[in-house]
Amino acid sequence: MSNTINNLPLVNDASRRNFLKLTGAVGAAAAFTASLSACGGAATTTGTTASAAAVNKDLTIEAGISYALSTGFDPLSSSGATPMAANLHIFEGLIELHPATRQPYNALAAADPKKVNDTTYQVTIREGAKFHDGSPVTTEDVAFSFTRVMDPANKSLFSQFIPFIQDVKPVDAKTVEFTLKYAFPGFGPRISVVKIVPKALATDLKAFDAKPVGSGPYKLISAVKDDKIVFEAFADYNGPKPALAKGMTWLLLSDAAARVTAVQSGRVQAIEDVPYLDIDGLKSKVKVESVQSFGLMFLMFNCAKAPFDNKLVRQALHYGLDKEAIIKKALFGNAKAASSYFQEGHPDYVKAKNVYGYDASKAADLLKQAGVTSLEFELLTTDTAWVKDVAPLILESWNKIPGVKVTVKSIQSGALYADRVGKGDYTVVAAPGDPSVFGNDADLLLSWFYSGATWMEKRAYWTTPERTKLQELMNKGSQATAAEAKGIVGQIVDLVSEEVPLYPIFHRQLPSAWDEKKLNGFKPLPTTGMSFIDVGRTS
Repeated sequence: MSNTINNLPLVNDASRRNFLKLTGAVGAAAAFTASLSACGGAATTTGTTASAAAVNKDLTIEAGISYALSTGFDPLSSSGATPMAANLHIFEGLIELHPATRQPYNALAAADPKKVNDTTYQVTIREGAKFHDGSPVTTEDVAFSFTRVMDPANKSLFSQFIPFIQDVKPVDAKTVEFTLKYAFPGFGPRISVVKIVPKALATDLKAFDAKPVGSGPYKLISAVKDDKIVFEAFADYNGPKPALAKGMTWLLLSDAAARVTAVQSGRVQAIEDVPYLDIDGLKSKVKVESVQSFGLMFLMFNCAKAPFDNKLVRQALHYGLDKEAIIKKALFGNAKAASSYFQEGHPDYVKAKNVYGYDASKAADLLKQAGVTSLEFELLTTDTAWVKDVAPLILESWNKIPGVKVTVKSIQSGALYADRVGKGDYTVVAAPGDPSVFGNDADLLLSWFYSGATWMEKRAYWTTPERTKLQELMNKGSQATAAEAKGIVGQIVDLVSEEVPLYPIFHRQLPSAWDEKKLNGFKPLPTTGMSFIDVGRTS
C-alpha cells in the first residue's frame, strides 16, 4: 500500500493561530490548479518515525495546551485551535497532510486517488478500517462526510475549500467516485480538509459535536472546558500512523506562566505557544524550537471610509511601521517582516512588487499625495497576549509621522468581528490569522482572505475595480497550466501588495518546548496546535 501521494499530477512539480473564527459560511472561489495545487513535493513521511525500541507504548503523553476549548469536535464545524488539533488524532481524511511536514500521505485511502479523466477521480478506502465504536468505515460514510460539508444548509466552514467538487458517490463497497465541476490537479492534497465520520452517528449534530467518533489512532475519552482533554489509543486502528502511547492527557493551560511551570516541573512533556520572554530561560531544562509559519499579523482597513479608501493612505501606514523594531522588542526576534503575502520559504513564495520597509519620510509623503494633512483614528486589535505586546509599538511608529495621532483598543476576537468589524464600525484593525492550519497550497491561503464576500466585502469593505480584477485572476488560475499558474500567483501577490486592503505586517515563528529525553519523534508545528502523530514516550 502506498502511503504517499507520488503519482498525482504536478505534486512533484509544485512549487497554517490564532485562527480567526468565521461567523458564517465563507464564499467559495475557484481554486488554482497546476503548481498552486500541491503541498510542496512528494511525501516522505511513511510509517512511524520513532524508534520502536525506544518507545514504551504503555506510557501516557501529557501536554500543555495554550488555547481554550472554544468549540466542539465535529469536523463539519469545529474551528477552535484546540479541538482542531485534537481532531488531527481522532479523525482521518482520505488523504492527510502530516502536521509537522505538511506533506500529503494516504490515510483512509488505500492508494493514491485514481484519475479517470480531468473531472473524475476514484478513491479506494483502506481494507479493515474501523471507527472507534467498532463499526467498519464504508464508502457510504465517505460520501456522506463530503456531501454534508458541501450542503449549504450546514454552513460548513470547510465547504469553501472544495468548491471544485460536484458530487461524491459510492461505486462499490471499497471505491468512491468524485465528479468535479472543473479540472483540479491538486485534488488529492486538498480533500484532506474533509474528515470521514460515521453516517449512523453524525446525523445527530449536537451529540456528535460533544462525543466525536472517528477512525484515527486516538479516541476521545473526555473533554472538560478549561481543564483537560483525555485520549486513549485506538486498539483497532490499522492505518499508517498508529498511536505510540497508551493515551494522552492535554491540560488546557491558557495562562502562559502555568504552561511554562508545567513543562519545567515535568508535569507535562511538551507545551505549545511558549512565551517569547521565556524561551531562553527554558532552554536549560528542555528543548525549545521556533518554526517559521505562514501565521501572520495583518493590517485590515475599512476601505469604505475616507481616507482609508485611498490606497496611498493604506500604503503610508505600512511604510510607517518599524517592523524590525516591533519584531525585536515585542517578539524577541521570532517573526520575519513580510516581503510577500507568503512567508519566505513557502513553496509558492514570490517577492512582492511592493515591500514595505520602514520609511517614515515616504509615509509622510504618501499622506501628502493623498491630500491628508491630519489623520486621527483608533486602531483595534484582538486581545491575544502577543498582539497586545505588539500594539503599543505600532502606535509608537505611527505617532512619529507628522499629523498622525493613533490610539488603540484591544477586544476579544469574537466581539471584534461581530460588534465592530461586521458592522463597519472601525477604521483599522491589526490582528492575527493563519489559514495554513487547513492546508499549505497557494490557492487555499489566498482564497481564505481574498475570495468570496466574507473578508473583502463584509470586513474590509473593498469593492473597487481592483477587487474585481483580483477575483478574475484567481478564477483564471483555476484553468491555468503549471507555467501560467506560477505567473498568475505573482500577479496576485503584486496586486494585493499594491492595494493592501488586508496585508501582512509579518509572519510569526511558533515556539514549542518539549522534553526530548522523554518524547521520541516530537516536532514543533508550523501552525497553531500540537501533534503527537508519530510520537511516543521513552520514559
